[in-house]
Amino acid sequence: MVTLEPVRAENVQLFKAVRLRALQDSPSAFGSTYAREAQFSDEEWRARAERWNGEHGIGYLAVEDGVPCGIAGGLLDTVDPTDAVRAHLVSMWTASTHRQRGVGRLLVDAVAAWARLRGVNTLLLSVVSTNEAAISFYLRLGFTMTGKTEPYPNDPALIEYEMALSI
Repeated sequence: MVTLEPVRAENVQLFKAVRLRALQDSPSAFGSTYAREAQFSDEEWRARAERWNGEHGIGYLAVEDGVPCGIAGGLLDTVDPTDAVRAHLVSMWTASTHRQRGVGRLLVDAVAAWARLRGVNTLLLSVVSTNEAAISFYLRLGFTMTGKTEPYPNDPALIEYEMALSI
């Protein structure tokens, strides 16, 4: 059975391992790279775990029998401090062994529940235009295209779509 564990200082090594695994498995799904994050110090990983378990963020690890099989985070929109009604779904990934088994939905639902408790009414995400499986998944969960696009940071030849879910 898959359970969710909040990212915290006590499981920072598990957080690091699953994040690096996600970056290796799906390199075009994230705004960062394995090469960049593999160089992070233990102090940086602890700081990230704190950000993902603080006032403005949450992170979850999906775990089955002690083995991580997914990750997702939520961050309140702090670009515009007066707009506290938006949050971003970030770092969403499910291991290929666990796709189409409800793990992704479990992670998104947990982030959405966290966001609702903070008064958020819109959950946003960015997805690379070539990731048709992820786009279909998000559409099934009720996300819609906002019409906003931008170049993908790791390859400007690709486009990222913004999607939104009213919660």
